[in-house]
Amino acid sequence: MTTRELWRREMTGAERHGTSLTVWDQLLSVVNRQRETLNRSALDIVDVGGGSGTLAVPLAADGHAVTVVDPSPNALATLRQRAREAGVTEQITPIQGDAAGLRSAVPRASVDVVVCHGVLEVVDEPQTALTGMVDCLRPGAIVSIVAAQRSAAVIGKALAGHLEAACRLLEDPEGRWGSTDPLPRRFTEAGLRKLVDEAGLTVDAVHGVRMFSELVPGAFVDDPVDMRALATLEERAAELPEMRSLAAALHIVASLT
Repeated sequence: MTTRELWRREMTGAERHGTSLTVWDQLLSVVNRQRETLNRSALDIVDVGGGSGTLAVPLAADGHAVTVVDPSPNALATLRQRAREAGVTEQITPIQGDAAGLRSAVPRASVDVVVCHGVLEVVDEPQTALTGMVDCLRPGAIVSIVAAQRSAAVIGKALAGHLEAACRLLEDPEGRWGSTDPLPRRFTEAGLRKLVDEAGLTVDAVHGVRMFSELVPGAFVDDPVDMRALATLEERAAELPEMRSLAAALHIVASLT
């Protein structure tokens, strides 16, 4: 079984909604490129907030040493179970903690790749969290960041007829529609780039994530052929800068120079 096939198997329905095969392919490409650059078959990877092991288990199965830092004991329990089933327990180190405490959990300058997916929009202080991740990086290391984008939420609310909420999303400094919004913040691409730059990282690539999957009605993609067509559309659109403003999230790949 390839790591891509293992990733597919590990995904639950809820997790499929939160990420995509396109993101996995982008991440795997980054990891493999880092492998070649460092001329090492196994990398030291930290997955911040990846407690359930959706990404960590396939990466460990590909030979890497993966440390998963997550505040949820239930998520880490799921990680341990997945690691046992995949036979990669020895390659995964689960740590209960959060992004803010990463400095005390992971040694300084010890990591080749940091995975930070779905974290910066929920932590108390995104800049502090990202700075802590950078402290763990070796020179030339890579950070993979996926974070929620404001513009797609505005479009989604408008298409659903919630026009006042769409206006609040546009005007709110944190990109929220009100007190019932489950996310503490959403980013613009410019805001996310600024955050990455201020942490001392260089942006190498930006991809859009889920440009159409949250807009196309489910009744239109209930057939496997339609699902494959939607996946193909997402994959091709992810590479086009002019399509990124439609994306529910942005995937930024940045490096420490």
